[in-house]
Amino acid sequence: MFGLSFSWKRALGISGLKNKVAKKTGIPTTKGGVQRKIGQAVIDAITGKKKRKKK
Repeated sequence: MFGLSFSWKRALGISGLKNKVAKKTGIPTTKGGVQRKIGQAVIDAITGKKKRKKK
């Protein structure tokens, strides 16, 4: 129906809570996000790059 859908997680605020936790801790809550973060850490360790700080 016109591209509308219902998400019980969003309705209960779970999505927003996960998003806030991820932003404060810097740890992603999705499987893909965790894989990207670990992969980047491994590449940085191999190449000797230091972690960039957020402003």
